Amino acid sequence: MADPVVIAVDGPAASGKGTLARRIAAELGYAYLDTGLLYRSVGLALLRAGGDPADAKAAVEAATSLDADFADFTDPALRNEATALAAGIVAAIPAVRHALIGMQRRFASHPPGGAPGAVLDGRDIGTVICPDADYKFFIDADLGERGRRRVKELQDKGFESIPARVLQEMKERDDRDRTRAVAPLAPAADASVVDTTNLNADAAFALAMSFIR
Repeated sequence: MADPVVIAVDGPAASGKGTLARRIAAELGYAYLDTGLLYRSVGLALLRAGGDPADAKAAVEAATSLDADFADFTDPALRNEATALAAGIVAAIPAVRHALIGMQRRFASHPPGGAPGAVLDGRDIGTVICPDADYKFFIDADLGERGRRRVKELQDKGFESIPARVLQEMKERDDRDRTRAVAPLAPAADASVVDTTNLNADAAFALAMSFIR
């Protein structure tokens, strides 16, 4: 059998990378992995244990004990803001990122269900996890627009949100992601960069698929 096709979709929060990656996977019949949920799972495990997400030893233990079947991402607590903040902290710990590399690469090389390809979205897929991916995208948008999208997303889910606080938290997460010592957020040298500030989901999808096809 031919090696699976691997598509890497990277970018900051609320850039539209998750929506795009899911649509590409559905269109092509590929397996899809939101790698951010791995870090959220680690952060949530620490919060529920009463731990500190900045505790590197505890974070690594949580990462190495993570269930690797990629199926149990249905817990609604994974989507709340406290978990998102914890995920941003644990994701900056080099040993946590190292502990999760193998899991992500196995998904890419052996997509679940015998799928002919895999789409992974995250922040270091094209640069670290799958540097030899067949297609690489870096999805970005203006910080103000991303903040507006995140506020709407939270409101649609019934969460109260203060726009100024959401924007500040997003800026802090961006700073952590872009300046961390290991796997900083940045486009791969050979990635197609897509700015979605003025693109809706349909337009971003059409553009990405034009590159793939």
